[in-house]
Amino acid sequence: MVRNRFALTILLASLLLALAVLSGCRFSNQTSQRKLLIYTPHGQDMLRDFVARYKQVHPEVDVQVLDMGSREVLGRLRAEHNRPQADLWWGAAHTTFQTAAEENLLAPYRPTWADKVPESARDSQDRWYGTYETPEVIVYNSAAVSAAEAPKDWDDLLDPKWRDKVLIRDPNPSDTMRAIFGGIIWRGYKDTGSPENGYEWLRKLDANVHEYTADGTLLMQKLARQEGLISLWDLPDVRLYQEQKKLPVAYNFPTSGTPVVTDGIAIVRGAPHAEEAKRFYEFVTTPESLVHAARNYYRVPTRTDIDRKQFPDWMNEPFTRMPLDWDLLRRQGNEWLQYWDTNIRGRR
Repeated sequence: MVRNRFALTILLASLLLALAVLSGCRFSNQTSQRKLLIYTPHGQDMLRDFVARYKQVHPEVDVQVLDMGSREVLGRLRAEHNRPQADLWWGAAHTTFQTAAEENLLAPYRPTWADKVPESARDSQDRWYGTYETPEVIVYNSAAVSAAEAPKDWDDLLDPKWRDKVLIRDPNPSDTMRAIFGGIIWRGYKDTGSPENGYEWLRKLDANVHEYTADGTLLMQKLARQEGLISLWDLPDVRLYQEQKKLPVAYNFPTSGTPVVTDGIAIVRGAPHAEEAKRFYEFVTTPESLVHAARNYYRVPTRTDIDRKQFPDWMNEPFTRMPLDWDLLRRQGNEWLQYWDTNIRGRR
């Protein structure tokens, strides 16, 4: 009798231990599913804000963000393709997203607002969608250069009076600069089928360049300190540094036309927390979030179903877009940039 009771006690204890282990595993799995890792180039100010806003709705989610250049994101996804670490990629040129899609690095996902963006702002297989439009602009130090004197179009940057006064962000890791350099080369390529006219323009620009900076933050800081007076960069960053950081910077849209990059979002193929990635994807692309990004971070939404009266006035002002063969730029861009890096950069 005593033996039976002892055996029963042991059995019950074993069952309780097994249940505890199973419960612990279940809790551990649930905890691991409430994580999210985002790769993005969107900058700390915008990222902190949107993560905080998301956690107000989903306080149980551990959101981690790695802020890096868009081309660095692509390189990292390539390196991790056999064992993906990131869940969501938020921010890069549509050309870079398309390259990633063709390399099978992105998972198909059709957002609830899929039919609210133009065909040019989404992948035909739902592997990426456009979130913002990013025009490129000519930037200048407004404390040292008057509005009348500031360059108005691309060729104005080649004027000898700007010798050693131009700052350019290193284009190798930057989608913004790749779009600008690609657009410059495309101007001649579309008529001749050759990049030579574009290369010659870049040689003349290089003669005026004081420095190729490591990133966009350094670019704007050096411009504000008058280490250079003129630059090329994207509109949202320039407005942020002008209005929020109070730096003496101003800009012009190139009168002959400027590239407009579609900034995208995508779920990483094999994402460890794909469902959480979908929730964040939808959260940052609601009309409310897009209007918030427009008002506070100068991002121009791609969605066509939002009342544009909710945007800042400057966002509705017209400018000339440069017509580009984006697929050609994507296919030829690395070759063009390699030639520039080897044969033009620093050769003045």
